[in-house]
Amino acid sequence: MSFHPNAVQQRGRTAGALLSLVFIFLVGSFFRAQVLQNAQFALHSDENRLREIPIPAPRGRILDRKGLVIAEDQVGYTVSLLAPRESQLVSALRRLSATVEMSQEQQDAVVRRYRRSPNRPAVIFADATFELVSVLEEHRVELPGLIIQASSKRWYPEGAAVASLVGYTGEISEQQLQSKGFLGYKAGQQVGKGGLELRYESRLRGREGVRFVEVDALGRVVREAGARPELTPMAAPPLPTNIDLDLQKYVYGLFGDSLVGAAVAIEPKSGEVLALHSAPTFDPNRFTGGIPVDYWRSLTTDKRKPLYNKAIQGTYPPGSTWKLATAVMGLELGIVKLDDRMPTPCTGGFQYGNRYFKCHDKRGHGAVSLAQAIEQSCDVYFYQLGLKIGLARLVAGGITLGSHARSGIDLPAEMRPQFPDSDYKAYFTRKYPGGWNQSASLNLSIGQGENSQTVVNMARFYTALATDGQAAQPRVVQGAAQRTRLFTLDSTQMRGIRNALAGVVSRGTAGSAKIQGVVLAGKTGTAQNSQDPNNDHAWFVGFAPADDPKIVVAVMLEFGGHGPRAAKIAARIIEHYLKVSATQFIQTEGP
Repeated sequence: MSFHPNAVQQRGRTAGALLSLVFIFLVGSFFRAQVLQNAQFALHSDENRLREIPIPAPRGRILDRKGLVIAEDQVGYTVSLLAPRESQLVSALRRLSATVEMSQEQQDAVVRRYRRSPNRPAVIFADATFELVSVLEEHRVELPGLIIQASSKRWYPEGAAVASLVGYTGEISEQQLQSKGFLGYKAGQQVGKGGLELRYESRLRGREGVRFVEVDALGRVVREAGARPELTPMAAPPLPTNIDLDLQKYVYGLFGDSLVGAAVAIEPKSGEVLALHSAPTFDPNRFTGGIPVDYWRSLTTDKRKPLYNKAIQGTYPPGSTWKLATAVMGLELGIVKLDDRMPTPCTGGFQYGNRYFKCHDKRGHGAVSLAQAIEQSCDVYFYQLGLKIGLARLVAGGITLGSHARSGIDLPAEMRPQFPDSDYKAYFTRKYPGGWNQSASLNLSIGQGENSQTVVNMARFYTALATDGQAAQPRVVQGAAQRTRLFTLDSTQMRGIRNALAGVVSRGTAGSAKIQGVVLAGKTGTAQNSQDPNNDHAWFVGFAPADDPKIVVAVMLEFGGHGPRAAKIAARIIEHYLKVSATQFIQTEGP
């Protein structure tokens, strides 16, 4: 079959045009893939061959008022597994458990972490020992997805002495991951679980870094270094506190492991918390990287509740330490003066209606003034003063003095004190369906009945007695002081109250708590315990020096018996602080 020469040329031109179009299309496709979409395809390639390995950021150090370390980070080891699918992770964990001891519960926890963040390595050991790392390095070939890296771990040099303040760190929980306060966090990360670690988590966490490892098509690690430049983690800045670490350790030593209770020391004008301790306590270092099961069981089964911060969470009848609140109300209302006596002298009790209200001293105190009633802690005097004030004004006055509200200390989980609300009639009706009467004022006037306070809240109230009627908000971390006026008394009345409180120590119920060369002012309290009527709680709240207070200390001993026992501990705390402060002042100022 023959073709005309023109037809051949036409077909040649058509074929050439088609080839040109195909060539242009291919060139355009290559240009788009290699130039215009280079970054996108490079990213896909990297996603296929590179895996991000998070580098935990060192948490910020927590420092005391002199710069001494309360909490810091040390170098540790983290072991993780990188797996493209859950089935491969489960298989790797089974092989791993044949090499190192690993319970089924631990394996399940790793799988749960993987499910929450499948694109991140699943943390197996957050705080691995050098011995464990050495064993795993020997079996690395059997575990191709194994990631071992140096990382920071939390360390508390003073251990249990600071646990009531700092809390501890631990792996973020599923509940925390779902809360608004932990947006941006990932499974396996370490976060604050209590105390300052939790309250100031956002300031302590730092910025996590990232390094990259190269994997093959099966997800096995083929190169750990140099795959891509890593993002260096950034440590958080230090967190300066008002804590006097020397005093904190001293308080811890006084309580030891035998006493149950709490102590709070505050600078009265600024509200700076110098020390805060709850006994018994725990070792926060045992929580780093996961708490041992046996240690956790011992803490949770201990009837003394070492995980319960008795300084800010425990609420106890304040007993006679609250008599100063009754006295302040009476003075401010003009119902009583410091040298006034009540109509009925104390003979060991007071008859009201068909009930006989006892005084702590069965022998009685006789006809005493308000100042003497404070010194001798005469219940009969305050029963009558409470009746004069009246239940309505006792409740209103207590609310004004902050007896119904939290102190505002910058620690998490502070409990609200228990105190009648402003609708006191409805309050008592709810409490006592059979009816209520003015006899409730007798119990309230001496710190019993419907009144339970935290140790820190009582310390806050006494900062107002130690100054000018303004209470300082307790602050653990350094910051601006916030003061609230609780009451207004003239200088003569304030001086009279302080003299009466000094008389408690020099002539009254806390005579065994004298400090040589220092006038200590304070009030003992023996509070009835509804759980065990035979074992009262012992209280003391005081300040020194009486004429120019530098420190307020509140001590509460669960089942401690009588207030003088708590007073002795408080006196030793105050004496230690003032002597150390005086020594440091002399060393600083010189001769």
